[in-house]
Amino acid sequence: MFSFRRVGRAYAGLPRVRGNATLQSTPAPNSDIPPPPPPEAKRPEVKQGAKENSATAAEPAKPAEESDKKAGRGRKYPSKRPLINLEHPRQWNRPVAAGALPVYDYALAYIKRDAKSRRDELEQYKTLLQKAENTPDFVPKDLEKLKEKISILEVQSAINLPSVRWKARNGLADMTLPVYRYLLEQRWREEGALDLLMERIHQMNVVPDLLPSLHPSFDLRVNFPEPPPENIALRSRTKRKYQKIEPGVFLLPEQTRKPPMLYTTVFHPEPKLYTLLMLDLDVPDPENQTFQTYLHWMQPNISLSAFSKSPIPLPTTHTRYVPPHPQKGTPYHRYVLLLVPQPSETERISVPVPTDEQRLGFNYREFAEKYSLDASKGGAAFMWREVWDETVSKIYKDVLKTEEPVYGRAPRPDRYAEVKQAKKYTL
Repeated sequence: MFSFRRVGRAYAGLPRVRGNATLQSTPAPNSDIPPPPPPEAKRPEVKQGAKENSATAAEPAKPAEESDKKAGRGRKYPSKRPLINLEHPRQWNRPVAAGALPVYDYALAYIKRDAKSRRDELEQYKTLLQKAENTPDFVPKDLEKLKEKISILEVQSAINLPSVRWKARNGLADMTLPVYRYLLEQRWREEGALDLLMERIHQMNVVPDLLPSLHPSFDLRVNFPEPPPENIALRSRTKRKYQKIEPGVFLLPEQTRKPPMLYTTVFHPEPKLYTLLMLDLDVPDPENQTFQTYLHWMQPNISLSAFSKSPIPLPTTHTRYVPPHPQKGTPYHRYVLLLVPQPSETERISVPVPTDEQRLGFNYREFAEKYSLDASKGGAAFMWREVWDETVSKIYKDVLKTEEPVYGRAPRPDRYAEVKQAKKYTL
């Protein structure tokens, strides 16, 4: 593993052993060669006419880390990009610098020319509409056609601009402009949100168990508190945030003890009145061997438009919110939230507040027929499911203040009951 060789006489005076420390080599005592003189430190040359600062010259040389920090090498960049919303807005920027890709520049110029031509055409139709409104003999049908053409041109004049598309995608849409309302509605209808809602509603037989038909016209998003932590000691110490709920999922009764936060994206600019209803479709009816509906929440005369605030402000509640309480021994319960359009957009309806006894057995079809509510003409809907747990017992005790019912299947008749009651081992 090691190789040895004979060392000549010229190297006999060198130190044979070297420790861990780096030592300065010393000449051998028997050698006649004097040690070389130490090298002189060279002073930096200073050009004539250059002014030196004595303070800076006396400072020691800065380490490489400080110079790297000044150059930006040691700078810490944020690992997560900040969110884009109305509180932190941003402007659209070109993804490619001007002149870097001529094809992109040509396409962008073409889109701008097309948008300008549409805007010019829009101004012409607006002047025609003003003249038509001032003309008493103008046909009303032609007037409606002009208004429809103007609404189409308002969308076409800006729909292809990259900045408009980017703002609509990143939550910076200006709902006062028709183009943003159109883009958001198309996104809701075509990118799966409406399809998922209607799929769950029809799979869970909300239609036709509750109402014959349903055709939502705007987006309703429901937020409930997140599930409690598994560690019981942390449940009273952890502040739970509200989170968006997917239609048709299972929620815990603990999550729904408080009213939900309702967010809407409405696409019509004019205000319309809606009635809010929250129903349980699966309350047992032992007398009739079927199920009945329970009214959990109701609020008529809610005004909504494209400019409404979210979540929906409900300063006064018509019928107080009762938390969902699926009974013990029953299968899962379906809970449905409806925003049903009222017959008049401006006239409010007068609905008496139901008592606690009238909540059970609430007939939605009779109620909708009485007040001319039609969910097939628009509105919004949402649904989720729940099953019994220990929280339901607390709701019966603290909120409803009644004895908790327990349901189950009837016991099977025992064919050997007489034999079991007879005495054994006796004559």
